[in-house]
Amino acid sequence: MAHRSRRHFIAHSLAGAAATALPAGLLHSQTRPVLKAGDQKGGLRALLEAAGGLDNLGYDIQWSEFPAAAPLAEALNAAAVDSGPIGDAPLIFALAAGTRVKAIGANRSDAYGTAILVRPDSPLKTTADLKGKSIATNRGSIGHYVTLKAITTAGLKPDEVNIRFLAPADAKLALTQGAVDAWATWEPYTALAETSQHARVLVNGRDLLPGLSYLAATDAAIAAKRPVLQDFLQRVVKAQAWSYRNVDAYSASLARIIGIPPEAAKLQFERRQQKWVPIDAQVVADQQRTADFYRQVGLIQQPLDVRPTFDASFVTGA
Repeated sequence: MAHRSRRHFIAHSLAGAAATALPAGLLHSQTRPVLKAGDQKGGLRALLEAAGGLDNLGYDIQWSEFPAAAPLAEALNAAAVDSGPIGDAPLIFALAAGTRVKAIGANRSDAYGTAILVRPDSPLKTTADLKGKSIATNRGSIGHYVTLKAITTAGLKPDEVNIRFLAPADAKLALTQGAVDAWATWEPYTALAETSQHARVLVNGRDLLPGLSYLAATDAAIAAKRPVLQDFLQRVVKAQAWSYRNVDAYSASLARIIGIPPEAAKLQFERRQQKWVPIDAQVVADQQRTADFYRQVGLIQQPLDVRPTFDASFVTGA
């Protein structure tokens, strides 16, 4: 469990205008609600800012930035944030650890950018070549998941590779300096490595991962701030639709806000082809398969029924 002393984040407060689509009772309260929104590498905030999705808010947003899903999950567990974007595999780790959180929105995307990278001059050519090699990734991340899925699909056992748990910046440095043989990561880190020619994709997540990720919220936030969360989710969905109608404008804004080269921002955005989908039986089944796989390889100790971890009552339509 995360402790309050482990909450390290950068908070940014955004004050919105008076008009909003929220219920009148919420608008007329003397104190404006505050949504504590977690983000990963600025992606969600960049999307909303570029699309004008933060205009006319009836609540304030306190942004907290995280380099990966694991520290975001810790912040959710500690109630340091109300909500945030998280992949399918990290959500399972959070739930297995007892975090009181639910997925309130789901999206699917092309999983290519969740990949195992090697140096451009690496002799490694296939997943099977990873036997006996070292792979850096975040524990419980989608990078961790793609590593295990790739090696087991190739007929290797988890103990036949040496997984080193490092944060993205440390993992990238370890790869470029030759301290590890491979780095399992996700976007925008994959696109950054490719466009800078610091690494190449050894194996990608297509055919290995369902490409699911979620907007998650704590049980406490769902109980206390449901109208705010509903409004925020719909703004994100609308902003996503806008972004694919305005690829160049959004890619430029994304590059500026999260501080990466425009070519990397456009590459990772275009190939994701992210779409928000209903939380239906297929989503739940795919998430259950991921949980069962983690149980199979011993990363969670008890069977996990994922059904109670979804709240399908939130509307994702326009």
